[in-house]
Amino acid sequence: MSWIAISSQETHRFDLAGLSNLSNSVENGNVSDDELLVRGSLVFETRLPNANRPRFLLHYERRGAWPFHLSLQAIPGGGLILIVHQGGSVLHQVLNIADSGRIETLRLSYAWDAPARAGWLALEHDEREFALLVEVQAPPPLRCGDLRTLFTDGNHRFVSPDMVYFALSDQIEPVGPMPSLLPDTPVATPSGYRALRDIRRGDTVITANGDAVPVLQTVSRTMPAFGSTAPLTVRRPYFGLRQDIVVAPSQRFLLSGSQVEYLFGREAVLVSARHLVGGHSVTPARAGMTVTYGQLLLPSNDAVVTAGTLAESLYIGRLHRRPLHLAASILAGFDRTRLPDHGRPAHMVLRAFDARILAEARAA
Repeated sequence: MSWIAISSQETHRFDLAGLSNLSNSVENGNVSDDELLVRGSLVFETRLPNANRPRFLLHYERRGAWPFHLSLQAIPGGGLILIVHQGGSVLHQVLNIADSGRIETLRLSYAWDAPARAGWLALEHDEREFALLVEVQAPPPLRCGDLRTLFTDGNHRFVSPDMVYFALSDQIEPVGPMPSLLPDTPVATPSGYRALRDIRRGDTVITANGDAVPVLQTVSRTMPAFGSTAPLTVRRPYFGLRQDIVVAPSQRFLLSGSQVEYLFGREAVLVSARHLVGGHSVTPARAGMTVTYGQLLLPSNDAVVTAGTLAESLYIGRLHRRPLHLAASILAGFDRTRLPDHGRPAHMVLRAFDARILAEARAA
């Protein structure tokens, strides 16, 4: 199991059988409100309000002999305050990444493992390579009753319109570099196209310069199909595609041509799918509550021939030099001495404004 609850502006669901469960689960009714979730992850994705004072994004409180309080506030300058108060345990943490320039959306993850007496908070946004990561000592387990109520729509809680979604998993969910291609995405190999799900460590794939490069590792993760992980359809024949493919908004494509050289003085640039939404080439895809993405880790930060276009493989930067970030990542458990050093991205990465200028130039 993994994701068991989601709350957005339109959707509210809590199901201990999992969000992908399509049957009418009776497990929720069989679980006492006082039963504890001893490990798990809460993920909050929110836009930052334009305000010069702290603003509540989420607030829920239950009084009584064993009170519970959970709130999330935005603070001026691009930071968040998370407060979790249960009985005699209080977590009060301020996280700020204002050094990263203009920030529109933040993603905060709180992971706890009560038996291991360990946890962490991670604050991420799309233009920052590594999360702001803070260890949490001896986090308490959380009551199922409080979590169920937190994810139930109603006047007992406050949720700001700026909150994109928040979700709950019964597992420790990784942060950092994430996969971004659907498992059925066709990837070029020396023997022809193969579905991403069928490619294994040690297989070779064809990169942008035509080389056959070995796959160091394949990764996969299921995520909420909301906000920054909601799937997008990239349509043929744009970007050289032979067929439509579905990707995460973070998937970067290697684009080249006369417009790229004229506008940026480079032979090729990397552009995130999220920055290409708005025209005919990239549109929101239909999805359920969750979506599973996969990706390939290569020795270098190469783009791979994918259904005719060039899609960047998993970029991990210098993750091997950050033990705490590695331990919280999808590559946790791997020997860091065997991880590749990707350094900076192999090509210039366009930010939103420049990406839109390029998209308009290519559409003209």
